[in-house]
Amino acid sequence: MARIDLDLAHAYGPNPRSDDDYALLPLRMTFEDSGAYALLGPSGCGKTTMLNIISGLIAPSEGTVKFDGVDRTADTPQERNIAQVFQFPVIYDTMTVGENLAFPLKNRKARPEQIRARVGQIAEMLELSGQLDRRAAGLSADAKQKISLGRGLVRPDVSAILFDEPLTVIDPQLKWQLRRKLKEIHKELKLTLIYVTHDQVEALTFAERIMVMSRGRVVQVGSPQDLFERPAHTFVGHFIGSPGMNFLPVSIDGDAVTAAGHRLAGLADGVLPQGELKLGIRPEYTRVTGKGDAGSVPVVVEKVQNIGVCHLLTMRLGEHVLRARIGLEQTPPQPGETTHLALLSPQTCFYRDEELVQ
Repeated sequence: MARIDLDLAHAYGPNPRSDDDYALLPLRMTFEDSGAYALLGPSGCGKTTMLNIISGLIAPSEGTVKFDGVDRTADTPQERNIAQVFQFPVIYDTMTVGENLAFPLKNRKARPEQIRARVGQIAEMLELSGQLDRRAAGLSADAKQKISLGRGLVRPDVSAILFDEPLTVIDPQLKWQLRRKLKEIHKELKLTLIYVTHDQVEALTFAERIMVMSRGRVVQVGSPQDLFERPAHTFVGHFIGSPGMNFLPVSIDGDAVTAAGHRLAGLADGVLPQGELKLGIRPEYTRVTGKGDAGSVPVVVEKVQNIGVCHLLTMRLGEHVLRARIGLEQTPPQPGETTHLALLSPQTCFYRDEELVQ
């Protein structure tokens, strides 16, 4: 495994002049040896471009790629010793499952006993042991992608294993199982794994560190808890969570917060920048309170949904839509009723120019 350092930018066209000309804006990024990482963001944000630059399929238009401090920018994927698993299965239909898994090791001239041991180990981890003698041609797309994952994992000497949305063709129930398996495999084998996905559930359940990307830029790097509790950018607040974070313009005067004409209680600690900010709070932390409670504002209930684990309330404060989750044991207010929401809590965040200030 290797530590990977990126100091680069990339544009597909010549002579980039503005941010819009870049697929990846200038960045510095480190993937530590044996870490489990996810590149998370919507389509077109640059995550696959970054993955292909790490693997050597694309040469960055500016900057360097280093493995363990050695400049590998001009090296091929073979020279970098990278394994990559793609969105759709890449296997040999004429071979058996066992032969497919063994193929990368045979190419490396591994000894037969090493091949048998490693193929057996990976097959057991992916629950393929009973299919080793079956031809790949007759298997389902799910099973073929499991083989493709196994081919990526089978070599113990790779610098890193890169996954480009590998569970797209997988049945939803099997997706959950494979995410769990990949996490177990990472813990057992101590591999450096970098996983590209647009699915926040995949990223949050698989990775130790998540890099959230938007429009060619890495907007936050952190643990799943970091991204949920303290989004560093409003994009992260919107993108992470279901539904995403509530945002509301507020004004700060001394220690007082005013939202939509309603003056909230003074802030207990910390000093916020004065003037116009944006308040952010997760629906999970947005509490329904009684009239007159400190820090609350009156809202009109528009929709009440029972989503199985809680009630999801959609409410309106002037022109702003806010959402809150409340327990099923609570009696929710009904559409058309006015209730009150508490907006200030230890989990409340404040933003200026879309970036976290407190």
